Amino acid sequence: MLRLLNFLYYYRAFLTFLFLEVLCAWLWVENSQYQNTKFFNSANSFAAAVIGFSERTRQYFSLAEVNRELAEENAGLRTLVEQLAQGGDLRHTLDTVLRFDYVSARVVNNTVAQFKNHITINRGSSAGLEPGMAVVSTAGAVGKVKSVSEHFAVVTSLLNTDEQVSSVLKRTGNFGTAQWDGTDPRMVNLLYIPRHVQPQPGDTVVTSGYNAVFPEGVLVGIVREVDLKKEAQFFDIRVELAQDFRRLAYVKVIKSLLKQEQDSLEQVTYGER
Repeated sequence: MLRLLNFLYYYRAFLTFLFLEVLCAWLWVENSQYQNTKFFNSANSFAAAVIGFSERTRQYFSLAEVNRELAEENAGLRTLVEQLAQGGDLRHTLDTVLRFDYVSARVVNNTVAQFKNHITINRGSSAGLEPGMAVVSTAGAVGKVKSVSEHFAVVTSLLNTDEQVSSVLKRTGNFGTAQWDGTDPRMVNLLYIPRHVQPQPGDTVVTSGYNAVFPEGVLVGIVREVDLKKEAQFFDIRVELAQDFRRLAYVKVIKSLLKQEQDSLEQVTYGER
């Protein structure tokens, strides 16, 4: 403490001069509209440059993971082509192709530590994106488009306590809802699975396709914990997400080509009740 006081005393003249210089600069910027505008524009440009550099650095160190995901996706596509060549389920494949279109995008901002997390991607209305479209990665479901500008879109992440995804236990065929509880960014809860079902750790959870947003069968995650309280009607099921959101770099936005038709029909039908 004594050394600090000696340092301050020894350099008191320089520190006083430095303080007055900063104070003068602040008063000059604060009381001049032109200088105020120039200062904040420069500060915003500097901040944008720092954020851009940080994002490029993060993407560089995630290239290995991106290449692995692309290799897995290519392998899946090759398997699909081979199955079709050998007389696979062509009708189901054509139905998926006719109902959905895909737009690739890069993640430019992503949060995982809040209760209501969002993702920003570098595609917007100029690429045909609209609010309500589903977003997936090579690993699995990611979220749903919330808002768009011309060149960017904000996605409501699955790591958002308000987001619910209609899902199904693939082994048993029972439907439920996947929803995050705001705790572990690797886990979500699968709700409304009744007690007569027998879910097991290791079961696969996929999208149901009921809401015409996500295609049927998009991977949500793998069941890790199953619990049933004595008087409960539904299981407490914890599902490990297929996508690690802390390593998310690229996504695909799914454009449901028949969603408007389905919504219009349901609105007319339900409105007549």
